[in-house]
Amino acid sequence: MSGFQLFLTGLGLVSLLMVVVWVIAVRIKNAGIVDIAWAMGFVPLALLYRLFGDGDPKRQNLITLMVVVWSIRLGIHLWKRVMGHHPEEDGRYRELRRAVAGHENFFFFWFFQAQALLLALLSIPILLANFDTRIQLGWCDLLGVSVWLIAICGESLADRQLDAFKADPANGGKVCESGLWYYSRHPNYFFEWLIWVAFFLFAFPAPWGWTMFFAPALMLFFLLRVTGIPYTEQQSLRSRGEAYRRYQQSTSAFVPWFKRKNVA
Repeated sequence: MSGFQLFLTGLGLVSLLMVVVWVIAVRIKNAGIVDIAWAMGFVPLALLYRLFGDGDPKRQNLITLMVVVWSIRLGIHLWKRVMGHHPEEDGRYRELRRAVAGHENFFFFWFFQAQALLLALLSIPILLANFDTRIQLGWCDLLGVSVWLIAICGESLADRQLDAFKADPANGGKVCESGLWYYSRHPNYFFEWLIWVAFFLFAFPAPWGWTMFFAPALMLFFLLRVTGIPYTEQQSLRSRGEAYRRYQQSTSAFVPWFKRKNVA
């Protein structure tokens, strides 16, 4: 099976997956489960590419392990967050539901299919890595693994720190500024982006691998301009008001960095 045929097969697989998820979302009236499906959807794609790719088995096993560990960890984290709100739907999807009132099911069907397309497109670096026939791991492979290790540890730590902060009733209405959240308003997003940098680095030596820069670039666009930081900041301003405005003034939005001084 050629790489293009394998990509189309993967696209069909995740498209079907999103149809099933859409049916469930309609029944439970919670479109937020698409986030879980999107994160976990990389597992069947990684296994499919591993099974039918003809690259070096050691490299195939390594990229598959990286994808599966990251995907399952993120999926479990999102499951706890989304299903913890059940039956209350996340604010993003409630706003979308109001905007398309009367056509919700039709809209969300195609919204879920758009998520399937995005999932398949972002999996292309993983696909290319599975067709890389080089026997030895090179410096770019090792750099990719190193960045992945930093990213998975950083994202896990940021999520645990925020969960611990929210679990303390004394922190109700307050802004989390402990641990990694002292240096960045969104350290979880920063380390999530690094995951895609790692996948790009791992795919880079493969034929046409240099074109895979689109994956971290696209993820960065979504995090900075679309569904990541903009929505989260709006929600935080509504719920925490002036305390969050001061946090915005003093703390880096994305890349962990030192606090700005002399902030009123």
